[in-house]
Amino acid sequence: MDAHAKSMESDLLQNDRKCEFHGVSVSHVSSSSSREASPVAVSSAWFVADRFGGHFLRFGLPSFPSSTVHVDIGTSKLFKLGPKDLLCVIEVSEIEGSTDKPCSRALRIEFETEDICKAFHLTFELWKQKIPCTATGALENRSNVLKCKFDDKIEATSAMMYFHYYGQLLHQQNMLQDYVRTGTYFAAMIENRADFNGRVVVDVGAGSSILSLFAAKAGAKHVYAIEASEMADYACQLVAGNPSIGNRITVIKGKVEEVELPEKADILISEPMGTLLVNERMLESYIIARDRFLVPDGKMFPSIGRIHVAPFSDESLHTEIAIKAIFWQQKNFFGVDLSPLHGSAFQAYFSQPVVDAFDPRLLVSPATFHTIDFTRIKEEELYEIDIPLHFTASVGARVHGLACWFDVLFDGSSVQRWLTTAPGAPTTHWYQLRCLLSQPIYVLSGQEITGRFNLVAHSAQSYTINLTMSAKMVGPGADQGGLLQTSSCKINLKDPYYRMAQSPNYVWNQDQELEEGIDPQEIIQTPEEIDPCIILQTADSPEALLNL
Repeated sequence: MDAHAKSMESDLLQNDRKCEFHGVSVSHVSSSSSREASPVAVSSAWFVADRFGGHFLRFGLPSFPSSTVHVDIGTSKLFKLGPKDLLCVIEVSEIEGSTDKPCSRALRIEFETEDICKAFHLTFELWKQKIPCTATGALENRSNVLKCKFDDKIEATSAMMYFHYYGQLLHQQNMLQDYVRTGTYFAAMIENRADFNGRVVVDVGAGSSILSLFAAKAGAKHVYAIEASEMADYACQLVAGNPSIGNRITVIKGKVEEVELPEKADILISEPMGTLLVNERMLESYIIARDRFLVPDGKMFPSIGRIHVAPFSDESLHTEIAIKAIFWQQKNFFGVDLSPLHGSAFQAYFSQPVVDAFDPRLLVSPATFHTIDFTRIKEEELYEIDIPLHFTASVGARVHGLACWFDVLFDGSSVQRWLTTAPGAPTTHWYQLRCLLSQPIYVLSGQEITGRFNLVAHSAQSYTINLTMSAKMVGPGADQGGLLQTSSCKINLKDPYYRMAQSPNYVWNQDQELEEGIDPQEIIQTPEEIDPCIILQTADSPEALLNL
């Protein structure tokens, strides 16, 4: 650098330095591994604009310009590695005094606190968009610059409760101890090593990072575990505690809608399924991650989900729900007449979906299903899901509503595995779900049942279900499509009734199976393997059906 250039730089340092950050340390990252870095202690980082409109980021001691590291913000990218760590990728060689040919370089930037890290990241984005910050204006522009799509469509209160829930170890334990779920994921990855060996994997909503560890065990070259809740800190501990495979895992704290990764993924793994597959709306984040991070023709584990539905008859359940509202029929409750609220209470109880494990013999007809292809569907298509209903009753019965469950496919190159939550299959923590009609409909054997199962997403990370079921006429006039009975209801998927007072009819004793030397995966049936005779048995009347 000549004397004139040094003089110009000195002037810029004295006059144009802005948004200074202290207590910053930087290390040059080796191209061979993001973990190989030589630490370089610096006292501060600051942003400057030259007289030609260029925006630069500089690290070092302001009083010693010769020791300064210069980064052109316009040709650089910033990625989040952790709550207090960022990765700055410089697309061309910009280190002063370097004689290397232009190439990509990376700097790992570490901060003393998470708040300083967030402020620095925001400032970088503002300067990259040619919006210089001020001492008080940077954070005020956060919603305009860094607000992600998740924040736009989800209520802040719902998101806070959601991430708080999944940030607790006891809830992670509940999922890990679902051995059908965890065992199926483990088998799907280990049996398809060819898909994982030497590949880059992104774990969407990694939680405790158990799936990331499975992927590393299956031979993944590197796994990026993205987790937005405080569980990310526990995930780091779990990864560090398993160094033989954990050294190929990077935990990134943040939402998939806003974090950046240094490379594309060959495979996405995730457990985005909620009750009825779509509750909690994490499937949308899974699809966003696909569009942002997955290479063309990359794999997704799981790749397909199916929502199964069938009409059911359960007189005892319907009576149980109706009885709950009797409280509000009291005419003299401490001198107060509660009956004006009975109708509203009755409808409120029937607006709750029932979550439990039920006997598959309660189904009135074989199930149909709606397929969601995670590899192709657009995120916006999950905002409303419309499923037309058409069944033929196999028995004469009072139809009390619609029973629902789901399954997902792990479409590996070597082995295909289904994870199913069907009634009659080994019970999972998802159980099954039933939508009750306050007014049942009567059907005869052979009679057609039609309707509509409509799910509309809302900002509380769930869906409103609009269900209509009708029994078509039989005999003369049936071919004109006449309807004999129709019943409708509106269900709030966010507010389920967990009916766990009694023991489920179908419980898998995992310890017993292991003691007998049976592979748990061998008893996990695919939907095609479940005997339809188990799903449906005929009865002459609803009462006989309930007594089977």
